Amino acid sequence: MTLLLVERLAKSFGAVAATRDLSLDVAEGSIHAVIGPNGAGKTTLVAQLAGELRPDAGHVLFDGRDVTRLPVHRRVRLGLARSFQISNTLLSFSLLENVALAVQARHGHSFRFWADASRDGRINAEALAVLQTVGLADRRDRLASEVSHGERRLLEIAIALATGPKMLLLDEPMAGVGPEEGQRMVEMLRTLRGRVTILLIEHDMDAVFRLADRITVLVYGRAIATGTPDEIRADAAVREAYLGEEDDELVA
Repeated sequence: MTLLLVERLAKSFGAVAATRDLSLDVAEGSIHAVIGPNGAGKTTLVAQLAGELRPDAGHVLFDGRDVTRLPVHRRVRLGLARSFQISNTLLSFSLLENVALAVQARHGHSFRFWADASRDGRINAEALAVLQTVGLADRRDRLASEVSHGERRLLEIAIALATGPKMLLLDEPMAGVGPEEGQRMVEMLRTLRGRVTILLIEHDMDAVFRLADRITVLVYGRAIATGTPDEIRADAAVREAYLGEEDDELVA
């Protein structure tokens, strides 16, 4: 079943076309990666899917519903959540408090009552379960400012998961992390396969080919290929336009 359907999406900034007649579909329960060089339009695509940017043309359908003109909060309520290239957490809050805020919002509570909500055992139990999912339960009482960059990236995914999404939009979750933390991220994302649908924007080709069920390649805002990892590895147009004829990552 297709959970996300993008039809002929277009977005320009002045004379620069960031998204050009872009169509793709993401199957429910899958990990679908979008790759491409800097300036290919990947983050612009995610911003349009999340509702942060309105496309100039085309449609975005999520779970059978046209969400093209819906704002961010409406899409989150429908089950579409995203993380960002740059970690976006409350550094003076503990990891548990960061996730509990997202749980609180999902239940419809106002942040004005955070002092009371922080003592709500149900909210904290849900938040702890999410931290367990991403491997951070043992760090729950540490401030977000005190943990490593990689752990903050995991925390950001935990916050997105706490909204109860059907689909996660992950914008370079491994940006700036070292090999060990990158491996930890890959293993965690593998555990989510089948539990939540993931659209993954990522520069780390090793992670992409290890994780993705399908891959879409963007060049100058246009999708030049979509297929399985093996199909993308073998695609001559992809090698020439993005990864390069001599790119060892495709054949490793």
